[in-house]
Amino acid sequence: MSSSVIGILGAIPQEIDGILAVLKDKKEIVIGNRKYYEGFLNKQKVVVVYSRIGKVAAATTATALLLHFSVSEVIFIGVAGGIASHIEVGDVVVASNLIQYDMDVSPLRPKYEIPLLGKTYFDTCTKRSEELMSYIVDFLSPDNLNNTIATEELNRFQITQPKVYLGTIASGDQFFSTEEQKNNLQKALPEVLCVEMEGAAVAQVCYEFRTPCTVIRTISDKANHEASFSFESFVENVSQVYGQQIIHRLFS
Repeated sequence: MSSSVIGILGAIPQEIDGILAVLKDKKEIVIGNRKYYEGFLNKQKVVVVYSRIGKVAAATTATALLLHFSVSEVIFIGVAGGIASHIEVGDVVVASNLIQYDMDVSPLRPKYEIPLLGKTYFDTCTKRSEELMSYIVDFLSPDNLNNTIATEELNRFQITQPKVYLGTIASGDQFFSTEEQKNNLQKALPEVLCVEMEGAAVAQVCYEFRTPCTVIRTISDKANHEASFSFESFVENVSQVYGQQIIHRLFS
């Protein structure tokens, strides 16, 4: 049995409910209005929590994981809006690095750079990210995917041959639901694959505490006018299964 403790976060309950359902020896601890669940996934001790939405909420939760539970690693799993043209609903993006697209103290410092740290991009744990890529490829194979998610749900979101990508994820305190938001971000940061609201803040906290961090995002929408209509249903019926299956493979 591993003596290390791994922290697992999702921004909303639906992103971690599937993981909590298989957590063994579960114990609940409340800190700062958040419920942290200690337990085991196979032989790995973990602490699972939903961070709440946004960078401040996520950073607060991650800090508590590091200080109170002394986790040796942090994994954030959830959904995101696709930005790059080749990213489709049902794909998975594993972050190689993350950037806060709404950080701007120019002209004092370059746009997107975090004051005092002198950093714009926060790297994730390369070893863990590469390991997870192989597990996600296995899960997304047609046989596995069709056996775990109902055909009508896959058809509803036009998920046929989902892929996994390693690349840049952008975080900020906005929900993308217009083409204007999407186009502006693409012009400013063309390397970004998808956008969400927590990952880069968690990555910054982990950087400052010198703790490995991994961020996994399932694409729920194309970050355009259709995003608000599909988000809730996708999270409940698709991404929850993605999260459970990916984490299960990691700790099996």
